[in-house]
Amino acid sequence: MTYVKTLRMILKKLIPIPKWRLPVLAALAVLAGILFLILYLSKAHSYISDDPRACTNCHIMAPQYATWSHSSHREVTHCNDCHVPHNNFFNKYYFKAKDGLRHATIFTLRKEPQVIFIKEEGAEAVHTNCIRCHIDQLIDPKLNAMVEDHSFKMTDRNCTECHREVPHGRVNSLSSVPNAKVPLPENPLPKWLR
Repeated sequence: MTYVKTLRMILKKLIPIPKWRLPVLAALAVLAGILFLILYLSKAHSYISDDPRACTNCHIMAPQYATWSHSSHREVTHCNDCHVPHNNFFNKYYFKAKDGLRHATIFTLRKEPQVIFIKEEGAEAVHTNCIRCHIDQLIDPKLNAMVEDHSFKMTDRNCTECHREVPHGRVNSLSSVPNAKVPLPENPLPKWLR
């Protein structure tokens, strides 16, 4: 049997009988509409970008955004520069999709913790990106001459062992930065629906 014949047989099995075509088409249209509404309300399209405000679509990341926006890193980086792998295009978006789906699931099920800890895979990405951006400091001969055990400290340890509070400071929970101007997510419902 040729490929085309096999494909035709499969399509014939998927297409409903004539009296069911209109109801099936209507049901598929309703499901597609619901899916597009969910994608719109969740601002799913914003996660493809590198805009740091996308991280505050759910309120739980507001303290992290606020502390980053008051740090020196805000001038040169955004969330994805640190928290997403940059070894290739596909790995970057695969990681974003996987991590975003986990975040969305946790937020939708209301299982978000009061204190957020980075997962192991995310910590590895952060460490790799620290090295990617700060490689000049790692190989600087002046620092090597001035800092005791520079080679050991710069190569055999994780960056966050010493730089744990960069750039977020001591963010321990949703209430840890009460005086910071935390951008809360706007209401996603259209005005006519409110």
